[in-house]
Amino acid sequence: MTTLYDKYGGFATVSKLVQTFYAKVAESEELAPYFSGINMQRLMDHQTKFFSEILGGPVTYTGNELKIVHAAMAITPKAFAEVADLLEEALEDMNIGDDDIETIMEIVDGLKSDIISSDNK
Repeated sequence: MTTLYDKYGGFATVSKLVQTFYAKVAESEELAPYFSGINMQRLMDHQTKFFSEILGGPVTYTGNELKIVHAAMAITPKAFAEVADLLEEALEDMNIGDDDIETIMEIVDGLKSDIISSDNK
């Protein structure tokens, strides 16, 4: 069975997806404060590995658990929704098929409880 990772070109495509996504994040007034002072290249390297793994690639993400990483960030449901919207836009920009976008967004939605760390709207 072909994984989404293999179907769309492997690590190079995932890397481009992550770059496209974070270009959108950098322009978001809602999300920019979360990334102030962050080494974006390091973050994108981690995210490329993370997305490679969740898309079925042979890459193993070795960073901290999502809940631990995001706990102190006070990420709101609104911020999570903005991230999801921008990721979906990036996937569309990369010409990922609609059914595959739906699958990926379901995976992302399943991570919500590990990422949202604030009850604020």
